[in-house]
Amino acid sequence: MILKLKPACKNYLWGGHRLVEEYGVEYDGEVLAEAWELSAHPDGASIIANGDFADKTLREYLDAEGLEVLGKNCRRFREFPILAKFIDAKDNLSIQVHPSNAYALQNEGQYGKTEMWYVLDAEPGAFLYYGFKQEISKEEFKQRIHDNTLLEVLNAVPVKKGDVLFIESGTLHAIGKGILVAEIQQNSNVTYRIYDYGRVGSDGKKRDLHIEKALAVTNRIPIVASAESYPHVADCDYFTVDKINLDGKLIYRTQGNVGEESFLSILILDGKGTISNKGEKLSYKKGDSFFLPANSGDWQIEGSCDALLTTIREKANPIRVGVNIGSSEVQIGIVNAEQRLLATKKYPTNPRRNATEIIAELAENILQLLAENNIPLEQCVGVGVGVPGTIDRRLGKVVYSNNLRWDDVQLVKQIGEAIPCPVRIANDADCAALGENISGAGKNYSDVVMFTLGNGVGGGIILNGEVFEGGIMGGSEVGHQVIRVNGRLCSCGRKGCLEAYISVPALLKSAKQVSGRDMSLEEIFASQDIAIVEVVEQYILMLGQGLVNIVNMFRPQLILLGGALSVYAKKFIEPLNDILKDDCFGGSYAPIPKIAIAELGSDAGMIGAANL
Repeated sequence: MILKLKPACKNYLWGGHRLVEEYGVEYDGEVLAEAWELSAHPDGASIIANGDFADKTLREYLDAEGLEVLGKNCRRFREFPILAKFIDAKDNLSIQVHPSNAYALQNEGQYGKTEMWYVLDAEPGAFLYYGFKQEISKEEFKQRIHDNTLLEVLNAVPVKKGDVLFIESGTLHAIGKGILVAEIQQNSNVTYRIYDYGRVGSDGKKRDLHIEKALAVTNRIPIVASAESYPHVADCDYFTVDKINLDGKLIYRTQGNVGEESFLSILILDGKGTISNKGEKLSYKKGDSFFLPANSGDWQIEGSCDALLTTIREKANPIRVGVNIGSSEVQIGIVNAEQRLLATKKYPTNPRRNATEIIAELAENILQLLAENNIPLEQCVGVGVGVPGTIDRRLGKVVYSNNLRWDDVQLVKQIGEAIPCPVRIANDADCAALGENISGAGKNYSDVVMFTLGNGVGGGIILNGEVFEGGIMGGSEVGHQVIRVNGRLCSCGRKGCLEAYISVPALLKSAKQVSGRDMSLEEIFASQDIAIVEVVEQYILMLGQGLVNIVNMFRPQLILLGGALSVYAKKFIEPLNDILKDDCFGGSYAPIPKIAIAELGSDAGMIGAANL
């Protein structure tokens, strides 16, 4: 599938008319400063010109098809990652700077901006501003803005057709008059204007400046040119840009493949010919923009052509944050690509506070933990949160959590307002199971069921390496299968649930009933008293029945026992194996899963959450 795009047009006062005259942009106004050729930004989205989504915006296409069309490497972005545009500077642009993600999210509610410029044309003597000539202090920077002497210390760079500049966030810059540029940037429209030549806007007033914000984000050290992007035109965590050139004679064809990793954007700078993919063929000319979704397969361009090809690569040295919110403690872990915990932080939950306060504190502690370990926020590709209770992962909310006293809490939205990366949530037991499956006792198995035996009985089911949730929200509640009709009252309100018999409180209660006194878990499992031994045997029997039910339904390769009672689980394994052999469907003709003890303890929840 090839989507041909029509741009959103911007008539900023410094613009010209070359994008209409030379690049074929359809526009009726006298001034066209920018044509947003590939954009899903709310300030101006591209329009699809062909196919089933003709006359729909690129944003509407993404909403309909899902973000999967962007590819695996884009999962770390909450939104469409880039914006590609043509810029016609008939006059000088303002001196400006773009903030980083962290600053922009905190102060503007959207991403910051790193960008690159490819110079399409430049009049003789044209130049642009790119950083400072020499390092200056913040005080001098502020004073020169006030005195209108800022231009004296800026680095003026003469440019010609084909030049490339990479403008990282925090870099002071401005395109000079007489320059035509193709720009690939982060999907952001945050700009802090520092100096504007005293110009006035359409309302007759001087345009706003953003001095204090610019002072806070500007890098005041001269920019050192780097060849790190070679062999690409530009390469960073936000975009990778390559250039192709076909002269139409000796070189008249090029081809490639769009795989599952990333979409492909093709911006035609010059030439004409055809572009084809999966039997579809479209003509192109100077100024055209095309979008090929991830997994589009082989493509081919024929004719004469200068074009910029943009993809999203895998992030370098990514980390993820995994969070486990318990009723008494919040655990935060930074997890690297090798599933190692680089740093952790734990602090009391205090569930008497409302959800908004707890979540705000969580976001603050995540940012603090990253800062304490000198990890830039940009390295974080996702935050995962495990929460006890009923979770709607699709809508990103906690439907109900008895432990936290939460009801209809928009957890993903609230964390996402402070952390500029995708946020995912799941039941805490599911997270623990996923963590054990990824790097603990279950790492060599694709189908694992984990029982967490603590104050309640939780559990997670991993099938084919993925958390099993079923067709509706709620996931797996292995502790709330009924093993005795009209049995003990469970905390969920039903009678006879597994949790009512094998949770820690249930075991302590059973031991007290026969001994007449409070006993610790250690005393119970060390006791030689016949009555207490029978309590333990009954406990194992009930647990075994719960395991049999799950095995008959899911046939996992491995059953893991975690939680507070797993410390004593070595006493369980042999009798539990006997129960599975006797009671699982198929008897001796069917294999039974291995039973093992979870290895990661509380780390499992953080590692699992980080991998949601």
